Amino acid sequence: MEQPSSGTPAIQFSNVSLHASGGRALVEDLTFQVGRGETLVLLGRSGSGKTTTLKLINCLLEPTSGQIVVEDKRTTEWDPIRLRRHIGYVIQETGLFPHFTVEGNIALVPRLQGWPEERTQARVRELLAVVGLDPEQYAHRYPRELSGGQRQRVGVARALAADPPIVLMDEPFGALDPITRAELQREFADLARRLGKTIVFVTHDIREAFLLASRIGLFKDGRLVEMSTVEDFRRSDDPEARAFIDSLGEKTEPPQKRTRDTK
Repeated sequence: MEQPSSGTPAIQFSNVSLHASGGRALVEDLTFQVGRGETLVLLGRSGSGKTTTLKLINCLLEPTSGQIVVEDKRTTEWDPIRLRRHIGYVIQETGLFPHFTVEGNIALVPRLQGWPEERTQARVRELLAVVGLDPEQYAHRYPRELSGGQRQRVGVARALAADPPIVLMDEPFGALDPITRAELQREFADLARRLGKTIVFVTHDIREAFLLASRIGLFKDGRLVEMSTVEDFRRSDDPEARAFIDSLGEKTEPPQKRTRDTK
């Protein structure tokens, strides 16, 4: 398994579990780390624990046991509001505020953090250009006046507005038509390389995972069963990994027995 970049990881899970009322495990014994500047894709079927894991990072959920460290501090030591403002968050359907303009949505966190208005406006214009939307044309529109792909671009811009070191993305392109989705996937892959953010990206789409990931963490039934580079994932002998690979309908080299480390 390829390790994340050297140095202190941006995110670290140590023996993390979360049980629902009644004792059912939503995630169980998660131990992994996310290197600074890498894009870790959490891949798995619906209900496998991917989104639960994402929400543990920004304290939308709290673990039953174990420890999560974000930017060298345990999540239990962070003020939850400060932590969430420190982390960009993009969800499917973007979650834009319908009564705010595009500018208002993107500027929200900088304004909450007390940025000077001139700096905030400059950041809005900069980010609209980064995600491929003309600031003059789109800044004063409302979400209802945008296409799905445009709203998703605004959602990415909003997540980047306060220049967070970490961005969480929960199937952000899942509701888009196939052509728009493919376009945004390619653009986001390029954007991720240029910005150098630490990104944790949830998907059930193996093609998307192969396109975007530095590494892939494969979930099944609340457990992390594989953590590897794209190249190693293609050669995996794990049955769940093989099921995803076989869904592509591509010929891959025969799996080779190897020692897997999900730590």
